[in-house]
Amino acid sequence: MRRQRRPLSAFSLSFLDIMSCGFGAVVLLFLIIKHQTDVAVAVPPYDLGVELEALGADLAAARDRVEVLRAAAADATRELEAASTARASAMAALEEARAPGNTDTRSRAAAIAKLRASIRQTELDKRGLEAQIHAKSRAVRRFVGEGNREYLTGIQLGGKRILVLLDASASMLDERIVNVIRKRNMDAATRRGAPKWQQALATVDWISARFPPDARFQIYTYAATARPALAGSAGQWLAVADRARLDAAVAATRERIPDGGSSLARALAVIGELDPPPDNVYLVTDGLPTLGMEPPRGTTIDGAARLRLFEQAVTRIPAGIPVNVILLPMEGDPMAPAAYWQIALYTRGAFLSPASDWP
Repeated sequence: MRRQRRPLSAFSLSFLDIMSCGFGAVVLLFLIIKHQTDVAVAVPPYDLGVELEALGADLAAARDRVEVLRAAAADATRELEAASTARASAMAALEEARAPGNTDTRSRAAAIAKLRASIRQTELDKRGLEAQIHAKSRAVRRFVGEGNREYLTGIQLGGKRILVLLDASASMLDERIVNVIRKRNMDAATRRGAPKWQQALATVDWISARFPPDARFQIYTYAATARPALAGSAGQWLAVADRARLDAAVAATRERIPDGGSSLARALAVIGELDPPPDNVYLVTDGLPTLGMEPPRGTTIDGAARLRLFEQAVTRIPAGIPVNVILLPMEGDPMAPAAYWQIALYTRGAFLSPASDWP
């Protein structure tokens, strides 16, 4: 018996298999694209109003200060002119007294002595006025650096209680990681003389030279732990007017040898240890921290972990205290500038990443 052939159909089982596979591939592709869209990093909007408000306030304060300095300079200039006039009169009288026609030797000698005394006093007054005109405003110490120096716009140089935090970890030995590894195994004198560390010390010296005379200060260095530069002064405010202790504190920083990791959390914890708290903070560092409050679990750390340590550390900054960050260059730490700039912005401080020859 002859078999009857089945009619040919376009919707056979093989065709349905092909269609199902194609549909499944489309669904898989859709899910992959959708997933990539969902996990995309959302960049929060940046409010320029905060920065504009801060810059406006700084500009107004700077203008007020300029007017005060102009008025003081004008007064000092008038006093200097008056002193110069008095000196000229005294010199004229002295020349007249020395004239050959004057035969009264005794009275002439007395007049000459009196005029000389007057001239000496006038010279002293003149030097004092000149010193007032050329002296740095509110400066207690003087610092002369090398290279091209410019005034720092935005850095708050005032305050009644000023805290300086200096990073003294091994990374402060050099800008490049390979040189840091090489130099940390060298002798103490070589590590102290590292150019990058010397720049950090000069920065602290520059800051201390601009302390207000009636203010109090404290200088801490930090690595794995934080400690005062001047031994025995932990938790104390030192008087800027005490020139000997100020010089001793600055000199003590030069005895520190950079070594180990850096714990920003322990450095910022010093703010809460001082009573009363500081009203102006300077942070001199070169990158994100490598240590937290607890000992590390391993010997290496990646960028994401360092950023988490940074975020944990900044929670220790009390509200209302400006933090001025001076960030020295360091390779292999691209997230550091943005992170420290955020600190300066939201605490109403300032951020500076200087050239290698500053200050």
